[in-house]
Amino acid sequence: MSTIDTARTRDGDAGARIADGIRSAIIAGAYLPGARIRQEDVAAEFGASRVPVREAIRQLEYEGLVTVVANSGAWVSRLTLAECEEVYQMRERLEPLLLRYSAPGLDDDHLAHLADLAQSISDAGDDTETFLALDREFHLASYAAAQTSQLDGLILKLWNTTAPYRRAYVAGWTPDARRIAYEEHHLMVAALRDGDVEEAERVLTAHIRRTRRQLAKNPHVFDVAHGDV
Repeated sequence: MSTIDTARTRDGDAGARIADGIRSAIIAGAYLPGARIRQEDVAAEFGASRVPVREAIRQLEYEGLVTVVANSGAWVSRLTLAECEEVYQMRERLEPLLLRYSAPGLDDDHLAHLADLAQSISDAGDDTETFLALDREFHLASYAAAQTSQLDGLILKLWNTTAPYRRAYVAGWTPDARRIAYEEHHLMVAALRDGDVEEAERVLTAHIRRTRRQLAKNPHVFDVAHGDV
């Protein structure tokens, strides 16, 4: 391998590592929508040059997590209520399909893991951060057995772009809203164990639709997620 090829490989590895770090920070709420991402700060944080930082920002722009303005800089992407609702409409239709692809490959170990996650979610009480982490793990684990070329990557992108708004929404949940969400996880596991994929899809569709409708009724969530109030 030439010196140039070695440098490109090294920069590519560093770019992926930096992208992973920024992506995780956005999902965890460390970067709010609209926050400026300064290349020099990122380079210093990760001990890297500007080249892999630019690669990371390009990747995150492709994923919809970062907005780049020419000759100006990069910011964490913001969604309007209408844009977020569109994403949830897509999730409402596509995630049940991904679950259908995955269901035949979910063996007893997979289902036991999903049941444990559903119970851990129920046990989380009103701990928003624990709920968000476990809820994400639960749903992505339910799709883990799917063999697709496009759908799983698209679903992950949709999940990531709405993460700040889901956090703001869940933080304001009533006890009844939490209870319903917790019960729906258990219902999904029961349907999958029974081999009733249609019922599992129905529960999942309602689960996503409920969030979409509640977000539409709580537009202030978008101000909170952006740090505007």
